[in-house]
Amino acid sequence: VHTKFLPEHVGQMRAKHPGITVLVHPECPKEVVDLADFWGSTEKIIKTVEDAPSGSKWAIGTEINLVSRLAGRFPDKLIVSLSGINCLCATMYRIDPPHLLWVLDNLVEGHVVNRIVVPPDVKRDAKLALDRMLALAP
Repeated sequence: VHTKFLPEHVGQMRAKHPGITVLVHPECPKEVVDLADFWGSTEKIIKTVEDAPSGSKWAIGTEINLVSRLAGRFPDKLIVSLSGINCLCATMYRIDPPHLLWVLDNLVEGHVVNRIVVPPDVKRDAKLALDRMLALAP
């Protein structure tokens, strides 16, 4: 999802909404993160918008459902997706109570469902990336 955001989206959004603040997820391309005003985890994005003053304007580079939820929750602020593309994350759609209950019921019965096996080199690199992101957290 985050790779769909491009540096030109930042310029287009600033031209369309002068004074808008660009806030992106760190998984966006480095060029986009470098052009943004702020970047941070999903939690940081939510907290930043929560703490922002009424009337502030935000272009957010992350999954569209989070952007839409924030826009609905804070109607006193302009909150739009950084891109005109509806960047959807199909995996996030599966994180809901019925799916969680299904997984937990299976675990109680001793069945592991949807096991994900990651090759050692991918695991090593992913852990390195996560450790680096966590080291940036306040």
